[in-house]
Amino acid sequence: MLVDTLGRPLQDLRISVTDRCNFRCTYCMPRDIFDHDYEFLPREDLLTFEEIERLTRIFADLGVRKVRLTGGEPLLRRGLETLIGRIAAIDGIDDLTLTTNGSLLARKAAALAAAGLGRVTVSLDSIDDEVFRAMNDADHSVADVLEAIEVAAAAGLAPIKINAVIQRGVNDGGIVAMAERFRHTGHVVRFIEFMDVGTANGWVMSSVVPTSEIVSRIHARWPLEPIDPAYRGEVAHRWRYVDGAGEIGVISSVTAPFCRDCSRLRLSAEGVMYTCLFATGGTDLKEPLRAGADDQALRDIVVSTWEARTDRYSERRTEVSLDLPKVEMSYIGG
Repeated sequence: MLVDTLGRPLQDLRISVTDRCNFRCTYCMPRDIFDHDYEFLPREDLLTFEEIERLTRIFADLGVRKVRLTGGEPLLRRGLETLIGRIAAIDGIDDLTLTTNGSLLARKAAALAAAGLGRVTVSLDSIDDEVFRAMNDADHSVADVLEAIEVAAAAGLAPIKINAVIQRGVNDGGIVAMAERFRHTGHVVRFIEFMDVGTANGWVMSSVVPTSEIVSRIHARWPLEPIDPAYRGEVAHRWRYVDGAGEIGVISSVTAPFCRDCSRLRLSAEGVMYTCLFATGGTDLKEPLRAGADDQALRDIVVSTWEARTDRYSERRTEVSLDLPKVEMSYIGG
């Protein structure tokens, strides 16, 4: 087992397949920065599917068991089903998932499932259409995302998780309504504290709604009880409804950091490896890959990088400068 300086194993790989997105969510890709003049990665700079497959095989040999495809919006990457089929065929990969904003999911769900995708996570920050449109800043409706969730479930991409980033004064008034909408559906809403990822989203601590408050609001309406994690390193604290109506998750990166069990590695669309969501820099794998490095040389880079890993930004947030030039969430998929 490959472990870092704190004994954390490498088990989870998040692969960004594109830095582009058709939403302009205010907490991720605000339109005043990611505007018409913003320069996204040229196609030739993106890792090819063959390159991604090769690297994933190396990661699997080192202990990765779960792969999540991200973006940007991953469904904007043409032919993604081909990549899914390649990764699904890799020995050792037990869980292949994808995170999406849902805008293209309804039309692609059947093909994704047929290719070998196991599950999807859908971002939906509010079920109030006005609030949701204001947050995604791309005129996409709640109804379209809800339809996509049901189509994906029917295609077998379940259980589906719904991610909601909660910001005080923006969408926190809809926490209970969000919980109510997905009770009895089998889907799991995960309420996420607004995080200081990157430097573009205008994060301030006063905008954070602690997950303890989120749980309290829901518990006051429908009693909840905690559930044990499904596995070491699970980012969400799980709670189930006492009346049997399902469960929710809360992700508390700001108020209750989970750095000590973090087993995630991130690979950007252009082949840069990041050992933390809040990283200020990464390790380039594309350059040696395209320069002819063999698998052992690439493996050695991964091993040396992970073994030297000391990241625990969320535990040290109050000790470090919030003005550090951290990588943007849209670039490495959150």
